[in-house]
Amino acid sequence: MAQKRDYYEVLGVAKTASEDEIKKAYRKIAIKYHPDRNPGDKEAEEKFKEAAEAYDVLHDPQKRQQYDQFGFNGPMGGNGFGGFGGASMNMDDIFSMFGDIFGGHGFGGFSGSGGRARAQQQRGGDLRLKVRLTLEEINKGVTKKFKVRKDIECAHCHGSGAEAGSGKETCPTCHGSGVITHTTQSIFGMMQTQGVCPTCHGQGEVIKNKCHECGGTGVVKGEEVVEIKIPAGVAEGMVVNVPGKGNAGPNNGISGDIQVFIEEEPSETFIRDGNDLIYNLLLDFPTAALGGEIEIPTIEGTKLKVKIENGTQPGKTLRLRGKGLPTVQGYGSGRGDLVVNISVYVPKTLSRDEKQALENFRNSDNFKGDKQTRDSIFQRFKNYFS
Repeated sequence: MAQKRDYYEVLGVAKTASEDEIKKAYRKIAIKYHPDRNPGDKEAEEKFKEAAEAYDVLHDPQKRQQYDQFGFNGPMGGNGFGGFGGASMNMDDIFSMFGDIFGGHGFGGFSGSGGRARAQQQRGGDLRLKVRLTLEEINKGVTKKFKVRKDIECAHCHGSGAEAGSGKETCPTCHGSGVITHTTQSIFGMMQTQGVCPTCHGQGEVIKNKCHECGGTGVVKGEEVVEIKIPAGVAEGMVVNVPGKGNAGPNNGISGDIQVFIEEEPSETFIRDGNDLIYNLLLDFPTAALGGEIEIPTIEGTKLKVKIENGTQPGKTLRLRGKGLPTVQGYGSGRGDLVVNISVYVPKTLSRDEKQALENFRNSDNFKGDKQTRDSIFQRFKNYFS
């Protein structure tokens, strides 16, 4: 399988390019490599598709942000969670983009089929959901069930929009062609542009007797319980795209998607730092001074025994490799670490015997600390707040 080229490289723009610069770059490439200008040229067709895929991602702020952060393998990338445009686009999808680029009715009659616009299935709208996850759920991944109110297929007409036994008649707007044609003046001279007929949506026919339940749309309001699999390793602000679970498309059209926005619930045990987890350990003074063995909780729900060296100072950190959170599927490998920040507890109240014992050590050089130790502790705190 050929290695994909960077989308910015495909369009010949910088990563800081504005939306207008991206649009102009795509328009230039689309004109140069359009199949109707390069009949039979497979290389030109591939470049045309490649540019369309790049534009589909970079002109959309959300997709562009995901791509800039994760490349081709982010949660909206090619790992099964929705995919960038190239994962599901066909030539019909690409031609439908020309309205945005060339003024709303396609590109100069170029349609890939002898100048005739292609009939398009109507697509249902997308839905957006929010889900709050604990770190434990993020660690393992989780399947959530949602009761979603949305457009569903009309049960009476099975999505066709027509009453039983009802036929179709020629569309009065396009007279059966499925397209409407406009002639406009452009930088290339007089150009004919074609677009899908708004009355019949490119079908060339309209329903004679519309369904009394849905009014001819083929969809009605309803509810559906949807199961959505959230991959392990997601983070606050990420979006998981679930294809085909949004609103049903009119007249047996294509269903929209569900976009799931991830939120994290604060943990009482850990602080998240990327894929690392931070655990603040409060040691008692004797263990810090004499050393010993303590137990550290993990995100898996188990405990790890960790050796504490004698003379452990406040501010010391321990790093337990691979005990953090997993990376998002398809982006990187392995897991983050569990970072243990050590503090030492100083009791606020003491018994008479405890006070006397400490008084006996007050003048001992071992309890005063040397300059090197004091400087080391100061530097750790300085680094923490810098």
